[in-house]
Amino acid sequence: MAFAMSWEILWALILGFAISAMVQAVVSTREIVRLLGDDRPRTLAVACGLGAASSSCSYAAVAIARSLFRKGAHFTAAMTFQLASTNLVVELSLLMVLLLGWQFAAAEVIGAVVMVTLLAVLFRYFLSDGMVADARAQAERGVVGRMEGHANMHMEVTEGPLVRRVLSSKGRTAISHYFVMDWVSVWLDLVAGLVIAGTLAVVIPTDVWRTFFLSNHPALAKLWGPIVGPLIAIVSFVCSVGNVPLAAVLWANGISFGGAVAFIFADLIILPILDIYRRYYGRRMSLFLLGTFYTAMAGAAYVVELVFGAFRIVPTARMALAPQTAIAWNYTTWLDIAFLVLAIFLVTRFLRTGGPAMLRLMEAAPHTPAGPGHAHSHHMP
Repeated sequence: MAFAMSWEILWALILGFAISAMVQAVVSTREIVRLLGDDRPRTLAVACGLGAASSSCSYAAVAIARSLFRKGAHFTAAMTFQLASTNLVVELSLLMVLLLGWQFAAAEVIGAVVMVTLLAVLFRYFLSDGMVADARAQAERGVVGRMEGHANMHMEVTEGPLVRRVLSSKGRTAISHYFVMDWVSVWLDLVAGLVIAGTLAVVIPTDVWRTFFLSNHPALAKLWGPIVGPLIAIVSFVCSVGNVPLAAVLWANGISFGGAVAFIFADLIILPILDIYRRYYGRRMSLFLLGTFYTAMAGAAYVVELVFGAFRIVPTARMALAPQTAIAWNYTTWLDIAFLVLAIFLVTRFLRTGGPAMLRLMEAAPHTPAGPGHAHSHHMP
């Protein structure tokens, strides 16, 4: 089951990461800080767009958000950027279309907008200036989390027309570096998600899942799903795109539509990331983020459930995934082969342009102050 899922989604992952790498290669992170200086609706919309163009790795998103906050970005805008990084990226949408259906991909986008709106309201009313000051003081200590090097590497190509930047030698090199680094960032969570999903699909009887999700009581299931979905995510330890195969198994076994969406939203409140929040911003802020994120994620899932239900576009089929037990010469195989060629090209360029040395910096802590005016970077060879 795990292998079948992997083969089904391989081409989409390569395509998604390649597109993401191209966008990251031409978007300056220094410009991002300037654009995220307040919490106005327009600024938060920009944060969503910039987050969607960033790395889909949850750990990298959290590290980048702290880096932006330390350099002067508004805390709400930094958290919005972080949420968008793990909910609006291309590779996530492609996986959801393949494993769950287009309705889930649409729900993820619409729900992300609702979630950011709810989070902004919660922050506006419950986040005090004192809490932000304490969080900034803790952030300035530079306590190491994960993917610190990813947050502090600047390989963007910003000179010349867009197409020329992408096709230039420096552009191709930057794309290859971002492509490989994003894969390295998520591979462990992705493999874990596929293996756990394959195991759960085979080992746990459907009746057990259906009882737990209250599937025989549709009204109660819609209320229960968005509550329990994030709780399952918290203890699953799987984040980023690795959540999608798990969501496919949960959906196939009876969780509500809103519950599956809430489960995917909740990759930023799994236990390891909550511990990183504690190290980055302090215990008080970590608990605040848990409470507000959970509320916004569950609330957005309820809105999605109601809206999609009202328009009668909630999927009725529960067979979210029907993978082949063996490789067949169908469109999936041909697409996998074609995009594997692209991946080989990018990895080869990565290896030939100092990529391994750059990769060793991904887990390194920043070595210079990162407050306003102190941007630390590792430049492309």
